[in-house]
Amino acid sequence: MEATRLLLVEDDEKFCRLLKDYLGPLGYELEVTHDGRDGLVRAQHGGHAAVILDVMLPGMGGFDILRELRRTSQVPVLMLTALGDEVDRIAGLEIGADDYIPKTFSTRELLARLRSVLRRSATTAAARKDATAAPLSLGPLWMNPSARTATLDAAPLVLTKVEFDLLLALLEAPGRVRSREQLLLAAAERDFEAFDRSIDVHVSSLRKKLGDDPKAPKWIETIRGIGYRLIK
Repeated sequence: MEATRLLLVEDDEKFCRLLKDYLGPLGYELEVTHDGRDGLVRAQHGGHAAVILDVMLPGMGGFDILRELRRTSQVPVLMLTALGDEVDRIAGLEIGADDYIPKTFSTRELLARLRSVLRRSATTAAARKDATAAPLSLGPLWMNPSARTATLDAAPLVLTKVEFDLLLALLEAPGRVRSREQLLLAAAERDFEAFDRSIDVHVSSLRKKLGDDPKAPKWIETIRGIGYRLIK
């Protein structure tokens, strides 16, 4: 399984360990640096899905990091701060932060905010890609992302939006495990928490349309405790 790579620029080591322990089991790989200047370099060259950036940092402050980063990159940035001042929040958002959250947050709130910025970024990227994406196929399964059509054995598959997005996410990486969190980001829109509880129901419905038996799958295999993969 490929984890979703995040960069955390934060000088509180205990706080960093807490976030690693919380986000790791959800399929996020957290790269950590405690220095502002090093954080800027890593953010510019690290290929991360998002950056979680503290405002108060040694070496270089969060606002300066964000200002420099936005010269060359549109990577999603979620800013953290011990300051609750509205002026600071507005400043961060005006410089180019995607969201802004005080350190009094709960871990569930952080996850919700993180999912939201990742989803917005993924939706924008997917729209650009789908406009010119070539059809994908695996044996008798065929999908056209730009037209949002799918067939199995040349017969049309009638899929909901969520089912189409789930199947496309699996078909883009056949044989590789997709965590529930990755599938959630690929297919959910706004109500992540409700979708999280029903993702297995959506997969079950998708399996029925593919004529798949979960006990002896030909298409979608369950990886217990992690997620799903499309069998090559």
